[in-house]
Amino acid sequence: MAKTPISTAPLSFMEIVMRADAETIKAAYEARVKVDGLLAEREAAYRRIAELESQVDQIMGEPGVFTFPEPPLPVAGFAPKAQPAKKPAPPKPAAADKAAGTPAAPADKDDK
Repeated sequence: MAKTPISTAPLSFMEIVMRADAETIKAAYEARVKVDGLLAEREAAYRRIAELESQVDQIMGEPGVFTFPEPPLPVAGFAPKAQPAKKPAPPKPAAADKAAGTPAAPADKDDK
């Protein structure tokens, strides 16, 4: 007896709930197992990176001395840092000019 091929198309939450047949649930479970395996592998990679960075800190003598470069590839969940735009310097307030001894602009006198 031949097995019917199982669709490998992506499943939405609604498809899983509405169709709820054994094949669909099994496919969702298998996908979840694969994702869990990849997440475990990702966590191991982050642990390895942390170990390497701590070894660099030990070689340098103290933490934070060496500045690590940005990752060469984009990392999920971490947007690349945008360069902050420089804000223009705010104008000096008039009170600071008076305190510094600079004369204020004379007021118009129309008293004749």
